[in-house]
Order: sequence, then C-alpha cells, then structure tokens
Amino acid sequence: MSISPDFMRRIAAAAAAETLPRFRQQGEVMNKHKAGFDPVTEADRAAEQAIRALIRAEFPDHGIMGEEFDTEGEDKTHLWVIDPIDGTRAFISGLPLWGTLVGFTVAGKAVAGLMSQPFTGELYYANETGAFYEGPGGARRLAARRTTELSLATLCTTSPALFDGRRRRLYDRVEAAVRLPRYGTDCYAYAMVAAGHVDLVIECDLKPHDIAALIPIVEKAGGVMTTWDGNSAEKGGDIVAAATPELHARAMEFLRG
Repeated sequence: MSISPDFMRRIAAAAAAETLPRFRQQGEVMNKHKAGFDPVTEADRAAEQAIRALIRAEFPDHGIMGEEFDTEGEDKTHLWVIDPIDGTRAFISGLPLWGTLVGFTVAGKAVAGLMSQPFTGELYYANETGAFYEGPGGARRLAARRTTELSLATLCTTSPALFDGRRRRLYDRVEAAVRLPRYGTDCYAYAMVAAGHVDLVIECDLKPHDIAALIPIVEKAGGVMTTWDGNSAEKGGDIVAAATPELHARAMEFLRG
C-alpha cells in the first residue's frame, strides 16, 4: 500500500503543534531511568499521542509502536513506528538538531518514513516513489552524495562517548580515516546523508523507533543502511549508514575488526 505525502505532512503538522510551542520554554524534564539520564518531556508524550490518534483514524487496522507508550497490535503486518522527539537531549538544550520520526513497516521491512524538524521548517520523507525534501530552498528529490572513499567522507555520530570497549576502538579507526567528523546530530545526520551533505553515520544501541523512519529516507536517496554485522537495520542495534555501497563496504571493513 502507498503512504501519501499528504498524510506525512499531516503527521508532521500534528506533532509540530505539540513540540514547537514547548521548544525553548524551559518545561519540565523527567528521567525515565534510575541509573543514568534518559530524558522525556511533556512534548514527547503529547506529540506521540497526536500521531497515534491520526494513525488510528486513518488506518484503524494497523499496529503502532512508539517510544513513550505501549505497543498496539505488535503482531500486525502493517506497523507504524514512532519517535516523537528523536534527540530529546538536543530539544531540552534548545538546539534544533532534533526531529519527529515516524516509520511505516510491512512485514518487518521499513517502506516509508518521515523526519520532521518544525523549528527549521523542514520535512524529509520517503515512500515507494522515492525520497523527498520540503522546506527552505524549495521542494526537491533527495539524492545522496557519490562519495566512495573514507578519506573524502564526512562522518557523523551522536557522541563517541556512547561507544564502549571494542566498539569504541573500531569506531575510532573509522573516524581517523575520514576527512571530517561531526558530533551531536542524532536523526539529523541521516537526513543529511539523504540530502547529500554528509556521507557516513555510525551509531550504537539504537532502538527500532530510532531508526525505522530513517531507513527508507536514506535508501530511497541511494544510500545504504545496515547493522555493523551487515544485517537489516529495522530492529536497531549498532548502525552504519553510508551514501554509497562502496563507502559502506569501506566502513564495514573497519567495523568488523
């Protein structure tokens, strides 16, 4: 089945109505974990509820999995995967490097998705027809850069501190080989791969809601996304996204040790 751009715009607008008025407003921040810091805000929960309501009304037979609330219909063939604010740490810090992620999977395969950043007015989305951008500068089809060598690549990760032990050593090898590393980008980095500004993203310990929406955006723009061991990325884990198959293969040589 096809997910229309209009429905994606409606999802983005519904989420923005909850997130944008709360951005940079010093709202309450709660910690979901007793050990460490995993923040959640009223904006996260309100946005997810708004997205769920739209999906229920439009596709009542579909399942919904979200970060903040229990899964509905996890056994459904058609499943929506929601992260209302990917990059909550950026959100509570007043940095516009967060986004709303909504992915659509069929039999476990991510086939459509969106990343919306309402503060900058940007929408990145993909369906069976391709990957697209709407926002400042005008609407256009997304196309990843054709970089094939690590020595010419721009690499993003949320933070090298998230890698531990052997994974940190493997990541550091890739970073040492690229031209430019950048940190703190969360979901925005994957959109930049699809848009042709970044070549490589390497992250670890992601959940399905962190990545399902971004897989079709990167892949429909010509990129490649897998786990570090080469498996499909829909279930999360340690993830590598690359602008080209050749660059992906170069990175995998390092990440496999």
